[in-house]
Amino acid sequence: MAKKAKGNRVQVILECTEHKDSGMPGTSRYITTKNRKNTSERLELKKYNPILKRVTVHREIK
Repeated sequence: MAKKAKGNRVQVILECTEHKDSGMPGTSRYITTKNRKNTSERLELKKYNPILKRVTVHREIK
């Protein structure tokens, strides 16, 4: 059972931008948390994409 987020910390989903643009099947997504009070804008991190087999930029969705 997942823990319930307390206070300003929220769960966000990061999706690969390069994979979405390439048209290949499948998606590369990561789930992480961020502090909404300190980071109000959308999160953007470099993460490993196992389908493309390289590090790519992942952006927050939703």
